[in-house]
Amino acid sequence: MSERYINIGNKSLWTVKSGKGIPVVLLSGGPGMYNNLMPLSHLLEDVCEVVMFDPAGCGRSSYDGNGYDIEASLQDIEAIRKEYGISKWLVIGHSWGADLGFAYSLKYPDSLLGYVSISGTGIQNDRDWKKEYKYNKEAIGEPLQELKYEHNKVVHRSLINSWRDFIKQPELLKEISQLELPSLFIYAEKDIRPSWPIEQLANLIPGSAYINIKEAEHYIWLNKKQELTSVIKSFLKEGLKYMKHYKCMNEPHSCIQYR
Repeated sequence: MSERYINIGNKSLWTVKSGKGIPVVLLSGGPGMYNNLMPLSHLLEDVCEVVMFDPAGCGRSSYDGNGYDIEASLQDIEAIRKEYGISKWLVIGHSWGADLGFAYSLKYPDSLLGYVSISGTGIQNDRDWKKEYKYNKEAIGEPLQELKYEHNKVVHRSLINSWRDFIKQPELLKEISQLELPSLFIYAEKDIRPSWPIEQLANLIPGSAYINIKEAEHYIWLNKKQELTSVIKSFLKEGLKYMKHYKCMNEPHSCIQYR
């Protein structure tokens, strides 16, 4: 594992790389949170070269006191790819990171081998979705990871506002339906967040796959580590025809039904 800081404009972003194989970037949840996907990285390092980073203003990355927008976040991801000398990589995002990864896929499709969404929320700002989520959060709750760094509320609010502007683009659904990229949407059966926005996206993108992992919760690797690993590695194996320059593992791939 090797750590390095990458300077992008007046920002200094903490990054880390580990493993060997298919290049992958992991995008963590939030927004406003540092990278918390080390447990997920450990599941993939035997077959993937994994890059992770703390977003601007979060964790070990520098903060100038301002908020950020979607465009700046996407440019940061792309700049990290170039700094590491990676021609194409697979983007895997969790929660907010899944949504940001989706936006990255639309803006920089030529930089990607494929896209994996884990417990994303989709392109929606729906009152019924929020109502159900809030009810489930109070009535059921969910296990949370212990935080090492404080949540940046300014970054959180600025990115949420920017996301709400992003999803209002008139041509957005058309662009999504024309996206030619191997895509996998993973959801957890017991996630307190409604799944329908993600199912819609999975049905909108040609050739994508949707998997609902039984008994799993939002942080799927906490209680369904083996199932999550199997699903992602199966996607990598199935997607080898799109990844001709990389070798993958000898892993059975019986768990994904492609549309």
